[in-house]
Amino acid sequence: MSEPVCKLIELPRVVDPRGTLTFVEAERHVPFGIRRVFYLYDVPGGAERAGHAHRELQEFLIAMSGSFDVLVDDGRQKGRFCLNRSYYGLYIPPMVWRELSNFSSGSVCLALASTPYDEADYFRDYEQFRREATGAVSRP
Repeated sequence: MSEPVCKLIELPRVVDPRGTLTFVEAERHVPFGIRRVFYLYDVPGGAERAGHAHRELQEFLIAMSGSFDVLVDDGRQKGRFCLNRSYYGLYIPPMVWRELSNFSSGSVCLALASTPYDEADYFRDYEQFRREATGAVSRP
């Protein structure tokens, strides 16, 4: 089974004996304009985050520190990415369910989003998401 249309994008690195610098430019490295930035940290061992999809929002996730896994699911196909390098980001388009798990100690997940927060954009029920994503019509 192939993965949903998510992709790992390598970000530029400027290597210097004093340390390495990575930068992100909207609509160049990230395929959208960045309208919101947030980050997850202090995630307890064994905890999972996300467990939702978005109707319109595009997202780009980076493991700034440590590592975590991202399960992606477009309602038909599933894939798993391990984010563990701060110079790679995972692009997640609209209509993809995502679950974050397996956080290492001290991990930090940076999320770049294409829109401001809007609760109406979320699918929080997987079955409802799957029905809309696949065009399935529920029958009485």
